[in-house]
Amino acid sequence: MAPLNNKISILGCGWYGLELARELIKNDYLIKGSTTTPEKLNSLQQSGIIPYLVNFKEEEDQFDIEFFDCDLLIISIPPKRSSAEQHTFLSKIEKISKAAASRNIPNIIFISATSVYGDYNEEVNEHTLPNPETESGKAILSAESVLKNNPRFTTTIIRFGGLIGPGRDPGRFFAGKSAIPNGKAPVNLIHLSDCIGLTLSILKKQAFGYTYNACTTDHPTRAVFYTASSLKSGFDKPQFNDELLNWKLVSSIYIAEKLGYEFKVTLNSIILPFLSL
Repeated sequence: MAPLNNKISILGCGWYGLELARELIKNDYLIKGSTTTPEKLNSLQQSGIIPYLVNFKEEEDQFDIEFFDCDLLIISIPPKRSSAEQHTFLSKIEKISKAAASRNIPNIIFISATSVYGDYNEEVNEHTLPNPETESGKAILSAESVLKNNPRFTTTIIRFGGLIGPGRDPGRFFAGKSAIPNGKAPVNLIHLSDCIGLTLSILKKQAFGYTYNACTTDHPTRAVFYTASSLKSGFDKPQFNDELLNWKLVSSIYIAEKLGYEFKVTLNSIILPFLSL
């Protein structure tokens, strides 16, 4: 029997979106995937994805409305880091929201980020009022609001922490650097395999309509985690300042309560053999 929400469109087949699409196909979902680059259409098709060129720009939109004929739309297009381009991100989300509503899509999953919480020296969960400090965090929070305030569909938010996994080796982040600030601050990270696992769990349990903070449940310090990660990958050891400046510790209520999900990759399991080196 075909799974519920069998027809899924993934807007943004990047590092997470492409791997998610491949895993969903293994689970008998029909996947439509988008790219803004014509040259990538063939590679999407080779992965078993029905490819679409979708590009929302201020001056011109480029998309086939058939992309939005689906049971579930997953939006995975982070805003660019340039503050000058943050306003264009919100414009894209507004257009996507309108297109989704026009095709009566029942459910949307929006890939957000824990940057919607500022570093205010506290533990935060899904009940904590977001108060972003960065321009990208503000843009993402505004995008969340646009989608959640549209009554035509149910919006699910996944706020990923820092992303690690294939092609994103944390050992490279600070390798060989010195006087790195905030060495005692906790890290809030998640591995790609758990990004995929959590998303699949939401689909299988039909646990839509919630906001999920998605970070591993363990939070070693920056100094401990990145030093051990650098050693693990064979890089020069970084040097952190022994200090605690602004920080946050991201926890989740709903992952356990609504999904009963157990993380496949913990940060301590990654670094444990290298802690004594």
